[in-house]
Amino acid sequence: MAAGNHTAVMEFVLQGISEDPQLRGLLFLLFLLLYLTALVGNGLIFAAVSFSPSLHTPMYFFLANLAILDVMCTSTVLPKLLEGLVLQVDTISYGGCLAQLFFLTWVLGAELLLLTAMAFDRYVAICRPLHYSVIMTWPVCALLAITIWTVSVANTSMHTGLMARLNFCGPNHMQHFLCEIPTLLLLSCSSTTLNSVMMVIADAYFGVVNFVLTLVSYGCIVASILRIRSAEGKHRAFSTCSSHLMVVTLYYSSVIYTYFLSGSGDSMEKDKVVALLYTVVSPALNPLIYTLRNKDVKAALWKIFPSSQ
Repeated sequence: MAAGNHTAVMEFVLQGISEDPQLRGLLFLLFLLLYLTALVGNGLIFAAVSFSPSLHTPMYFFLANLAILDVMCTSTVLPKLLEGLVLQVDTISYGGCLAQLFFLTWVLGAELLLLTAMAFDRYVAICRPLHYSVIMTWPVCALLAITIWTVSVANTSMHTGLMARLNFCGPNHMQHFLCEIPTLLLLSCSSTTLNSVMMVIADAYFGVVNFVLTLVSYGCIVASILRIRSAEGKHRAFSTCSSHLMVVTLYYSSVIYTYFLSGSGDSMEKDKVVALLYTVVSPALNPLIYTLRNKDVKAALWKIFPSSQ
């Protein structure tokens, strides 16, 4: 028993993705490929933004931050998932579960805030182009980034601290392949009222408020694009934000389902699929979305790696 938190549970049993040995092998190869894709893809984006002066702009500064968050997100979940698929031991220690909860909550909150900042950047670039250099200065971008990382750290520290004070007396079988707040609260044998209230407040701020701000930004962007008379002008304006819009749609749809629409026993398998979308698939797809549709990033990568031309 850990005396600090008065818990009788020393480890949790995670519910694996599949019990079929052959399917587990295929899933291991698939997730390993996605993990390597996320690491390499986001690493290349970070390198391109860091070493290419042409990409030293607010939009790519935020994109580099997104690449860091994607690596953190997939590295928080996939190593443990891959270990379970290979060793067929789906357990995680109490401390390891809290650590995973801390980093996963940190990354998810920071990414929601970052997507809102990126939407605001696109709003200023398209709707206020003459004021862009005045509004999106480097001190402003740095302040936004520091605020994003600091607020998300404070949020996850609060949730992890509240979770650590709970008693877990058993059962310790978790209906998920990772440690998340809603899943852990179901296993606690002490009152979770405060945790639930703080989770609702955090969901309202990180999910609802940021989602509304992002929608407002893109509403203004779409309205501004529609006022452009030439088809070429519309295409050029939309191409600057289409990649970000795709990422926002994928990320918000999966996160909103997990924290607002899930929870019933019949939806547990769907919960796993949706969790895989924002912890595994999204970090691997984001670099592809931004590089395949962005000539500047591809040109920067060609300069860094001339042999790739």
